[in-house]
Amino acid sequence: MSFPRFARTSVRVDDSCLFRSLPRVAALSDRVLFNLLQVAVVLAFAPLVSGVLSRLKEMVQSKRGPSILQPYRDLWKLFHKDEIVSEESSWIFRFTPYLVFVTPIFVALLIPVLTSYPLFFAFMGDMLGGGFVLALGGFFATLAAVDSANPYGPIGASRTRMVGFLAEPVFMIVFFTVSFVAGSTIPYIVQQHWASAPDFFTPSHVLLVLAFLMLILAEGGRIPVDNPTGHFELAMIDESKSLEYSGRGFALMKWGGQMKFFVLLCIFLNVLVTPWGLAAEQHWSAVLLAIPLVLLKIFVLILVLVVIESSLAKLRLFRIAEFLGAAFITSVAAMIAQVFG
Repeated sequence: MSFPRFARTSVRVDDSCLFRSLPRVAALSDRVLFNLLQVAVVLAFAPLVSGVLSRLKEMVQSKRGPSILQPYRDLWKLFHKDEIVSEESSWIFRFTPYLVFVTPIFVALLIPVLTSYPLFFAFMGDMLGGGFVLALGGFFATLAAVDSANPYGPIGASRTRMVGFLAEPVFMIVFFTVSFVAGSTIPYIVQQHWASAPDFFTPSHVLLVLAFLMLILAEGGRIPVDNPTGHFELAMIDESKSLEYSGRGFALMKWGGQMKFFVLLCIFLNVLVTPWGLAAEQHWSAVLLAIPLVLLKIFVLILVLVVIESSLAKLRLFRIAEFLGAAFITSVAAMIAQVFG
């Protein structure tokens, strides 16, 4: 019995196609590495921003204050301590620190931290999606505060939800107005629009900046909404959510809160206020040079926050609604001025 014989076929690979695709692969890998570098910058410098802000506030009050590296020491100490978990708590209490830690990292992949051109994960979500991701971490932190069965946790959780309930409409109006002006909801495209816009200092844009600054004070737990250095449980708002945490869980909660504040500052500066100074070329030298420039912009904003927090007192609980109501009215006025102006 004979079998049919098949002719041998050979496939020729065009070497020129391979060589032409190598620069594209290299550019794509660089964009992935730049995205990871942005995450590393947020991870590394978020505690430093918190330390510099605390030190400057103490200096304004004629106090010596802690070192700017104290947040790093606190995190190191907490990671090496034992973690105690209440017997009354559920999986929510154990899962929440990791979620609070991860959500700012996810948002850091979407926003322009160091580069003005979109990176690999830039189109994975828009500004509204990033805001919802940050709100997800806050929501689970509130659930964990109630889940711990601590009498002070639910008090702080209810106050936090009140602040979040009033702040989320401001988020949505600000993002809607910015997206309407830029024609997109992607942070990189919005940043490129404001960087080249001839009408940068329009009334609508100034009102947007003011509304978002008030939003940062509320979401970051800063004065006049909350006092991050307060130790009176009945007056706590944001800090009360982590009262029952210890060890590694408390370290993740603190680090996640610091990264959330850092991400909000980057959105405020790199997208709305000063969309300049970011790397415009896809070279490592340009991206590395953007790191000190971004930190310099954040330092200038920290000085502004120090002046605000040193000039104002913490508001009473029911006056916080008036503060966020003013932020909402400011954002609506910005939208009206942009649409009908």
